[in-house]
Amino acid sequence: MNTPVRLLALLIACLPLLAFAGPVNINTADAETLSAELQGIGLAKAKAIVEYREKHGPFKTPEDLSLVKGIGERTVEINRPNIRIEAPKK
Repeated sequence: MNTPVRLLALLIACLPLLAFAGPVNINTADAETLSAELQGIGLAKAKAIVEYREKHGPFKTPEDLSLVKGIGERTVEINRPNIRIEAPKK
């Protein structure tokens, strides 16, 4: 196989590894969903988001995420297009 064909085959093989974040409501999503959908948010930070939300109530703005220990403004900016703010249904 020539080099361009090998590169194309490698790219196609790696496509499943390229994960793109999707919109997520930070007021209703569980920790697993938050960690799967937000870039730079692992399970530990996602659990911290859920704990903060349970203690302080729903987030009002995307910027409120930076109030959670371990989440900075840069993480909020990276994820801004995918952060949804909706009040939880009662």
